Amino acid sequence: MNFVLALSGAIPALFCMWLVERMDAKRPEPRWQLRKVAILGGLSTIPVILIQLPLDKLAPEGLAGALFTSYIVAAITEESAKAVVVWVGVWRNPAFDERMDGIVYATRAGLGFALVENIGYLLSSKSFGGFIGIFILRAVLAVPGHAIYAGFMGYWAARRRFDGKGPGLLGGLGIAILLHGTYDAALFSIGVLAKDGGMGVLLVLPLLLVPLAVVGGGFWRLKKHSRDALLLDDAADAAAMLAARPRLPVGMGFVLR
Repeated sequence: MNFVLALSGAIPALFCMWLVERMDAKRPEPRWQLRKVAILGGLSTIPVILIQLPLDKLAPEGLAGALFTSYIVAAITEESAKAVVVWVGVWRNPAFDERMDGIVYATRAGLGFALVENIGYLLSSKSFGGFIGIFILRAVLAVPGHAIYAGFMGYWAARRRFDGKGPGLLGGLGIAILLHGTYDAALFSIGVLAKDGGMGVLLVLPLLLVPLAVVGGGFWRLKKHSRDALLLDDAADAAAMLAARPRLPVGMGFVLR
């Protein structure tokens, strides 16, 4: 497939980045920090591929292979790469000073990864019809999925950092791996069952609902986490402003009424 045409695969990721930025419009992050995390997320595809290639050779046949590829080869390596990007790229930066920042930076890392991955998938398409099919399916499910999985990780990392609550970065990574692996496991299992035929074909339709449930349900839950994070950040900001107000001398409060 033409490389210039494949570059259109960046559009879904860029659109999702814009949506997340709108959610954080009240106290936006530095532009360079956002770009840096996205670039690091894209570059992280290189070590991930280098790790995945030998792991792929260890995958058994059949459904066991589908599960191994989903959770071990794909989910663990890709979500761990996003966690490393957040840790290296922004965790110690003063710009990471709010709960919502965890979601913003983690989704940015996930979308940087998804942007590069999406272009790669589009380059592998063999026909224009195949290109359109891959573009639509990945724009609707895979690309937002990468942001959602990482978003959970970023949210819980920030809650642990600022409030001492929740599973933290590692626990959030576990949630991201579970969601990502379940999404992939359903899709890869469909391919195995459709190929084998028999009674297993009856499971294809229910399995098709799993990716929709993971992405749709994940989006709904992450949106709630975003609202919670913004409310907590607003409360902390108001408390900081109140604490910074100069204290009036005794008696002045009455005079100024």
